Amino acid sequence: MSEQTVSKNFIENIIDKDLEEGKYEKIITRFPPEPNGYLHIGHAKSILLNYGIACEYGGKFNLRFDDTNPTKEKEEFVDSIIEDVKWLGADFRGEVLFASNYFDQMYEAAIKLIKKGKAYVDDLSADEIRQYRGTLTEPGKNSPYRDRTIEENLQLFEDMKDGKFEDGSKVLRAKIDMASPNINMRDPVIYRIARMTHHNTGDKWLIYPMYDFAHPIEDAIEGVTHSLCTLEFEDHRPLYNWVVEELEYPNPPKQIEFSKLYLTNVVTGKRYIKKLVEDGVVDGWDDPRLVSLAALRRRGFTPESIKTFMELSGISKSQGSSDYAMLEYCIREDLKPKAPRYMGVLRPIKLVIDNYPEGQTEEFEIENNQDSEEMGSRKVTFSRELYIEEDDFMEEPPRKYFRLFPGNEVRLKGAYFVKCTSFEKDENGKVTVVHCTYDPETRSGSGFEGRKVKGTIHWVNAADAVKAEVRLYENLIDEEKGKLNEDGTLNFNPNSLEVLESRLEAASGNLKPGEHVQFIRNGYFVVDIKDSTENHMVFNRVVGLKSSYKPS
Repeated sequence: MSEQTVSKNFIENIIDKDLEEGKYEKIITRFPPEPNGYLHIGHAKSILLNYGIACEYGGKFNLRFDDTNPTKEKEEFVDSIIEDVKWLGADFRGEVLFASNYFDQMYEAAIKLIKKGKAYVDDLSADEIRQYRGTLTEPGKNSPYRDRTIEENLQLFEDMKDGKFEDGSKVLRAKIDMASPNINMRDPVIYRIARMTHHNTGDKWLIYPMYDFAHPIEDAIEGVTHSLCTLEFEDHRPLYNWVVEELEYPNPPKQIEFSKLYLTNVVTGKRYIKKLVEDGVVDGWDDPRLVSLAALRRRGFTPESIKTFMELSGISKSQGSSDYAMLEYCIREDLKPKAPRYMGVLRPIKLVIDNYPEGQTEEFEIENNQDSEEMGSRKVTFSRELYIEEDDFMEEPPRKYFRLFPGNEVRLKGAYFVKCTSFEKDENGKVTVVHCTYDPETRSGSGFEGRKVKGTIHWVNAADAVKAEVRLYENLIDEEKGKLNEDGTLNFNPNSLEVLESRLEAASGNLKPGEHVQFIRNGYFVVDIKDSTENHMVFNRVVGLKSSYKPS
């Protein structure tokens, strides 16, 4: 029997080669978020890739916060990120690491570079540094402070640490090459003065390392073998390599870039989301219309669906966009065998069966999920007054409309045939009650083989229906009309949320926050984990039932 060919991505091929050549004994990867906001769907790609690689090669996965910029960092973001990583199932073995725990080693690393003549204290302002840096077509020029002696630089850097200079008055820069074609190598700033309280180290430090300097040091300290990051860091790789080489780390980590995940018709930019939150347009960072991981979790997406989505999206060096419809396909496929299928009437109107005995109630046995026999069945009550969807009745129907209209007969799912005889309207001309008669010979499961009907509609018994708030979501923006308006604001879809007062079958009242259900003909829903209470149930529609997306 021939062996099955296993297709590997380009990162796995690089790692295989490194292991064959004996460069590393154990593979170590990491997810290194900055705690300055909530994670979104794009971060899930990095988490699952880094964790997946570690698992595949029997290695280790680190969760490490790149907390080198206290101006934007909060404990709230640290806590939310830890929760997100756990939710996705990436096991960091309970050990949360922080770049700030290595500040002493980073300071010593900077001293080492100064002593090697590879770093200097510069008095140029931020604007002057930009002017001296040059352009993509013109080389930069050396700072007048570039040739300070090692002794002077050591003393000045110590004075920076001890708070003898004002914020912004001096920086420490790497001494590389002001004529480099890569602007990142033109003597980048590696330390700045900043009198700020840090969420982890408090007021211990008055100077903080820059990200491009700190990151390779963190990786090297932790023994990370492959630093997997997105393509915008490709131009930073020469600086990453310069840092670990000049600091003479044994078996230095290797940076490998992959394409970011872009998703159509969503907002991921922290600046835009922050504005939507502050303006009250959305209900916080976890609003189900967003694609932060907290929002996706609240919307009802599952870790399994996101993992499948990432597998379908693939890993490559080529930048492209993934269709939101593919993410919806993944959650449908995940919930299809898992979620019970109940009846829920989202926009209810009353259905009265005039010839059904008043005060009588009977029960019908209905399967919980036709695709999963092991989920069993439940009993659903039936009586004279029911609720049906308002669009399951039309006074003057178009051709090929097979639901209720005057004189037409349909099957009530799992129950009886009913024929529409009349209807009532309110003062605004809106239909509020539909009257029918039923045929007791047509009871579901009775073996009735008489006349046929073309339409089957769902219903809910009015006497024990669960009253619930149901939230229907659409895209927050429409990229076909342009993501941004002319003034730079988001082209927000004012119809992105519709709130309904619905009626659901009695079994729905037993669902707990976070549990899923399919309301037949209406889609998959989840009990909201934030707003739903025992006395006021709230359901979010995760996704509709139909999709035009076909997996390749």
